[in-house]
Amino acid sequence: MSAELVVHRAGPGLTVQDTGRPGHLRAGLSRGGAVDRLALAEGAALLGQAEECAAIEMVGMGGEFEATQDTRIALTGAPMRASIDGTRVAWNASHALPAGIRLSIGTVETGSYGYLHVGGGIDGPKRLGARSAHLAAGIGAPLAAGDRLALGADPRPGATNLRLEPEPRFDGGTVRIVPSLQTAFFDEAERDRFATTAFRRDTRGNRMGVRLVPEGRGFESVAGLSVLSEVIVPGDVQITGDGTPFVLLCECQTTGGYPRIGSVLPADLPRVAQAGAGAMLHFRFVSLEEGIALERRDRQVRETLRGRLVPLVRRPEEIRDLLGYQLISGVTAGDDLERPDI
Repeated sequence: MSAELVVHRAGPGLTVQDTGRPGHLRAGLSRGGAVDRLALAEGAALLGQAEECAAIEMVGMGGEFEATQDTRIALTGAPMRASIDGTRVAWNASHALPAGIRLSIGTVETGSYGYLHVGGGIDGPKRLGARSAHLAAGIGAPLAAGDRLALGADPRPGATNLRLEPEPRFDGGTVRIVPSLQTAFFDEAERDRFATTAFRRDTRGNRMGVRLVPEGRGFESVAGLSVLSEVIVPGDVQITGDGTPFVLLCECQTTGGYPRIGSVLPADLPRVAQAGAGAMLHFRFVSLEEGIALERRDRQVRETLRGRLVPLVRRPEEIRDLLGYQLISGVTAGDDLERPDI
């Protein structure tokens, strides 16, 4: 019988996500997939498997899970309090999850989206080339207690206790954007003010996008509050009717009529998505040429993730199967302690 992951408890917004469905814009379907694709790459590196493997995306809080067979797991993205059989385990690390033992994941400690990866990935039928749920399009549904998720074949069974220092992106910061086709709708003074304004991540946000509240008044375009509807993509920064920016994410609509002041680099979208409510963000315009170079650099960083893995240092008193480890190379009968020649 193939391995399954049983969901005993599920927080709101838990979904299965992979790298999404590119190539369907003309049909009105955005790519979708994981909000933080870097977290997918980090989980794949920790488990030594393909980045396309599906994982569980957790928004704000996790749940309680049990594997029907011995399974490897990795935890990435926004750190959450996690424990296996009551013993706390490290985030941004890989662990063994024995069959029948409960994995509990609590609320987020910083950031917004956490990810639970399993060796072999979440299996199941593909729809339009992906296993990910796209809630805005009615594909799939949030996970609920009682769900049983099939697991794929694990490429490296047994390899666990590895750690990876994550790329910093959970506390806001500077986000780089390139000019869009509608940047000229904003005069130079408005663009300069946009680049020097601090924005607070609003409580309103989901997989479709994040609202940012500026310090001071909103922004205006010479084209007015709305423009002719045209194609939009994740990363586009729309200035909505009240003058506040809305950064589109992976499940955004495919057309829109709000003017766009620029587009966030894909490499920086995780920073926007992971910013917790109240976190401060700033925008910096870069040229298209600089943006392309930054994207290449980001791709190179992802390719080096496996080379940055280090052993996870564990406290001996927290290791349930300590006697199963070969801690020394030899043993004695014990009577040598009474021999004067030893």
